[in-house]
Amino acid sequence: MEKKYYLGLDQGTTGTTALLFDRKWNQVSKGYCKVVQKYPKPGWVEHDGLQLYETLLQATEEALRKIGASADEIRCMGIDNQGETVIAWNRVTGIPVYSAIVWQDRRTAREVEQLKAKYGNLFLERTGLELDSYFGATKIKWILEQVPEAKELLKQGNLLVGTLDTWFIWKMTGGKQFVTDVVTASRTCLMNLEKLSWDSELLALMGIPKAILPEIRENAGSFGTTQKEAFLGAEIPITGSIVDQQAALLGQGCTEKGTIKTTYGTGCFTLMNTGEDRIQNQVGILSTLAYIHLGQQSYALDGGIYISGAAVEWLQNGIKVIESPKEADALALSMDNNGGVYFVPAFSGLAAPYWDSYARGMMIGITGGTTNAHLARATLEATAYQVKDVLDVLRGVSDLDITSMRVDGGGSNSRFMMQFQADLLGMPIEVPKISETTGLGVAYLAALGCGEIESFEAMRSNWQCNHIYEPKMSVDERETLIWKWHRSVERAKNWETETL
Repeated sequence: MEKKYYLGLDQGTTGTTALLFDRKWNQVSKGYCKVVQKYPKPGWVEHDGLQLYETLLQATEEALRKIGASADEIRCMGIDNQGETVIAWNRVTGIPVYSAIVWQDRRTAREVEQLKAKYGNLFLERTGLELDSYFGATKIKWILEQVPEAKELLKQGNLLVGTLDTWFIWKMTGGKQFVTDVVTASRTCLMNLEKLSWDSELLALMGIPKAILPEIRENAGSFGTTQKEAFLGAEIPITGSIVDQQAALLGQGCTEKGTIKTTYGTGCFTLMNTGEDRIQNQVGILSTLAYIHLGQQSYALDGGIYISGAAVEWLQNGIKVIESPKEADALALSMDNNGGVYFVPAFSGLAAPYWDSYARGMMIGITGGTTNAHLARATLEATAYQVKDVLDVLRGVSDLDITSMRVDGGGSNSRFMMQFQADLLGMPIEVPKISETTGLGVAYLAALGCGEIESFEAMRSNWQCNHIYEPKMSVDERETLIWKWHRSVERAKNWETETL
């Protein structure tokens, strides 16, 4: 059977997307499956690991069914993952010992503060990351200490622990491959960024045996082959693996130094390619790997925001003031201003550039004249303000000339938020023709890994712009809005100090 398609699997926090591309890089089909999130306690966020894997199968099956294709027609596949989410399972049975602990989870925040006071500089020096409960290290430590089955399996030598890429590849290959990619490994806060291997001293500090962690590989290359009984009856080479945000960087063609993209999803993530130069972590922005291929490393500066689309979802399902994200956009567009209402959506703390685990959500400036439209506008504005905060830091710590930003993700469909973002940044916002840049990026990576793309140049040359938002706001109005936003953030910070 002719091998016609490249498969990009984008496994995100709220859903899994499967994209099929033909050999000319036209997107020919898409499948989607919703992911169930669990919130067992305040600040805790979990997924069912087996359900997550099923979403990969269901999304891929849907994409194939839409065009009447079979899995045997897939040339190769790439998988991107949530990055910091971790899971542990029984090597013999393949059953998780506990739910996957999601990147948003804050259960280890108190312990992180204690560890950071003693070892924060060491973790920063070795991994390039601020020690935070956002990353995988303390999540793994919690599983080893709090889950009885994990303790027993560890004694038996039958416990495996990894990020979601490791779990998916292990399942797809029928347990033949226990591997991770180098970028995802770096997001555990346990990988030495210079040596590109697990750091023995950090593992010892956390009480995590190296034997339970996967082998680290480059982002493009062989990660094994799917087994017929495990993945839709087909043997498909897995030749690309990376974190979702770095996948979006590739899908946006941001492979040159100084190019920048922002993905508006459940959270919101801004990455700027810094090429071979690793700019040291400064003032709340992370220094991270972008990708590694054939020994060549590219780095990025990373500003992550915990809550973006999740705040719109809260408007819809939490307080029920809208029926859909489109309604939030329409309400925001109906208003000439925000009516003095500001929303700090710190549902699980604030990420870059504040890194405050104890901040909590706050709506301020409410009066008797406040309406649902004001709430919707304040919610969309909140994401744009946070991206502005991140970009200001990126401009401050790099010598790179940032002249425009490429955007993707569900939030990029909001006409109000994209125009407001351009206004706050004072520079153009570029929306691509293929909006599913994360799945596209990992499909590119898979094609690179199986030798069907020669270099990153093809990713750059394939990128096409669909729409540009130009800034229109005056400097005075912009500065006033930002000043009031920062006043709001100060009131939300360090709120939940007594209960974590």
